[in-house]
Amino acid sequence: MMMSTKEGLEIFTLTYAMTEDTSEETLTALDVTTRSSVAAVEEILQYRFRNKSLIEEALTHSSHTEAPSYQRLEFVGDAALGLAVANFVFITYPGIDPGQLSLLRAANISTEKLARVAVRHGLYKFLRHNAPSLDVKVREFALAVEEEGDEIPYAGAVKAPKVLADIVESIAAAVYVDCNFDLKLLWKYFSRLLEPIVTLENLEQQPVTMLYELCQKQGKHVNIKHWRKGLKNIASVYVDGKLVGSGCSEQKDIAKINAAKEALEKLCSLASLPVEDGSSGRVNDIQEIDGAKQKLNELCNKKRWPKPSYKVEKEVGPAHERRFVCSVQIETVSGTFLTSGDIKSKVKDAENSAASMMLRGLEDPKFGLGNIP
Repeated sequence: MMMSTKEGLEIFTLTYAMTEDTSEETLTALDVTTRSSVAAVEEILQYRFRNKSLIEEALTHSSHTEAPSYQRLEFVGDAALGLAVANFVFITYPGIDPGQLSLLRAANISTEKLARVAVRHGLYKFLRHNAPSLDVKVREFALAVEEEGDEIPYAGAVKAPKVLADIVESIAAAVYVDCNFDLKLLWKYFSRLLEPIVTLENLEQQPVTMLYELCQKQGKHVNIKHWRKGLKNIASVYVDGKLVGSGCSEQKDIAKINAAKEALEKLCSLASLPVEDGSSGRVNDIQEIDGAKQKLNELCNKKRWPKPSYKVEKEVGPAHERRFVCSVQIETVSGTFLTSGDIKSKVKDAENSAASMMLRGLEDPKFGLGNIP
């Protein structure tokens, strides 16, 4: 017999339900160290748990086998925080598109973001665990975070340990369940911890982190390559071997940011994000190659590669204003390469844009082709 959703929720609620009176009994049963940790976390949150066992569970790593770990709560916390942040950005920015809403939500609940929340509020020291290797990783990351100051980094010097984000998500779930699944109350107590919240205004500082987070969730591999072209630094973003974005600047880091922005625009169908140095920083904007499709055909013929293969990847807009995005694939001695161009009003222009993007990507020194006119 299948259980109804309502019955399931009632059982789940009853499992964790506890009145204010019985919470003192649970607290008494906890050891002195755990009681101290619970009280400290309540002070940080400015929230008093009715059911102390919830926060105890939220502070228990799977390596601590003497009590249930935070893994189930982490699962709930991931979803609850995601929805709370989604509500916030939806209400705060009524005019932006779903792609930008998705990026804002992801920026505020990314592993990098939540790990910094854990460090800045000292939550890790309350975690019960039997894994000394965690201490080493967290200490290294915490030292790197201290050097960042108050700025919101788009990528840290040290990769954030996932355990730190897990702690934040599990504590969020503990609050969420304890307040009877009240999302408004969760946001009331947790929004302060998430500060500084990533806004639309500073989102452009986050593209590299967001690119890695987005692709990680989709099971895709990201590779960012760099080379110089005259006085310019060129960066190209490859996702699963496909060139999806290029950027340039006199500064290597800015070139990387510009490339990540273009990649995000294509992956999330975003409108262009503003760039700090006054230009879009795209390789395509420096010079989209005239007659690129013909030039690519000539190059493939010269190198005795098979003829390029084009495909319409996307069609948008009504029939009388239809626009297209095309991809091009080539087979070389180094492997198969696939990339897509910008959106155009005609298929032939979209194909030329894809060919131009491919030619720019082939300027990577590893191909030994040099500058392509």
